[in-house]
Amino acid sequence: MNKVNPKIDLVFKKLFGSEENKDILLSLINAILPISQQVAKIILKNPYNVSDYAEGKLSILDIKAEGEDGRLFDIEMQIRGSKYYGKRALFYWAKIFSSQLDYVLDESQDNDNTFEVGYSDLKKCIVISLMDFNFFDDTKYYRFYTLKDGETHEQHKDLDYLDLYFIELKKYKGKLQNLNTTLERWITFLNNAHKYDNKTLPKELAEIKEIRKASQKLDAMYLDEKEKGYYESQQKFWLDQNTLMKEVVEQAELNKQMEIAKNAIRKGTDNEFIADITGLTIEQIEQLRNETK
Repeated sequence: MNKVNPKIDLVFKKLFGSEENKDILLSLINAILPISQQVAKIILKNPYNVSDYAEGKLSILDIKAEGEDGRLFDIEMQIRGSKYYGKRALFYWAKIFSSQLDYVLDESQDNDNTFEVGYSDLKKCIVISLMDFNFFDDTKYYRFYTLKDGETHEQHKDLDYLDLYFIELKKYKGKLQNLNTTLERWITFLNNAHKYDNKTLPKELAEIKEIRKASQKLDAMYLDEKEKGYYESQQKFWLDQNTLMKEVVEQAELNKQMEIAKNAIRKGTDNEFIADITGLTIEQIEQLRNETK
């Protein structure tokens, strides 16, 4: 079993945001992007550096990268849900997009056409959010947003500078034997990596060489004391959230079965039959009978 959980943002950045693991990050990015937008190679703009954490920069855990064509990527793993997460993603995009102009303006202060040069140099920005919580009110686990004409839905090349991808990890319910795409394999790995080590990694995942490498890197990953302290606090939050969610689901199911039992009692159904169809105990059913008298 892997010692660390890649859903914890520090581990995610240490795994996908290190220079020696750029091939892993590239595989994940291309698994998310459409075929027509694949990236051949990337440059890490803020590679993982343990000294950053010694300087108290534990909150800066997104991964910034640049494609060979100049496209800018911001990739984040997030376990803390928020009703404002959509606005957060848009803010991240706006910050990255506008920071390009700041840089160009600083570099061309003596140029009479500063703004023209700056705007012409702007590159497309893509925000990828991997979310270990449910944000949208449906069962879709993959979403892609971009700018299109509100009437014709056409995309103009001069406005094609914004892409937002949302991957809701908990919504993916695929089975190992039914995996079809590289993205499905990456999601399955991220959802279950803490259960596997390199020897027990399922063959359905191991057939992707970058997933094999990711598993090996997680097996060997070392956290110093400061990293470990941060990791353990985030892991505790993750475990608490998952436990709470499980309890909520179980309570909702219990409430549903109790409502079925109440309806059956009103219709004169016997205890044994109600127990068979609801899974409730005879004692629970008798208590419901007393409450419905």
